[in-house]
Amino acid sequence: MNHAPTARTREKPSGDEEATADLKLGEFQHVPTLTLSEARVLINAVIDHRKARGKVDETETLIKTQDYLDVFARFKQKENIEAVERMLAAKEELERFERSQLGKRMTVTQQTSQPVREGRTNKSLGSLCCETAEEAKTLIPSLTNKISDQDLQELLDDITKLRNFVE
Repeated sequence: MNHAPTARTREKPSGDEEATADLKLGEFQHVPTLTLSEARVLINAVIDHRKARGKVDETETLIKTQDYLDVFARFKQKENIEAVERMLAAKEELERFERSQLGKRMTVTQQTSQPVREGRTNKSLGSLCCETAEEAKTLIPSLTNKISDQDLQELLDDITKLRNFVE
């Protein structure tokens, strides 16, 4: 007895996307990316615009997204976000993806201190505005051969100063 398939066949993943020492993002290789802070500003601006026009539909997904960005966006003020973006943009040797990762918060498990996917409820490490060049290169392996430890450390120190004294 032959039965017709009951579901559509799934498209097989291309397998060409990985963020390791060799950054392979497939079709997303040169696509502009946002930090979580930039995404927060953008979404809030769109919502404010829609509210002013009376056309906002606050869905559960939108509310959860806003809550997530409020918790994990490292920088809250637009001026600080722009300052960090200028610092990162000056490092032309870095891919857009790498720049956005440097301005992003992550979480770690309390027991193992190993990185976990964002959105899970664990102890907060801070942000991928890492404290040391070694930490940044461990979390973003593609940085290893693109920027010296000294230059990366200077960038991280500048971001940390902005984070500590302005926010």
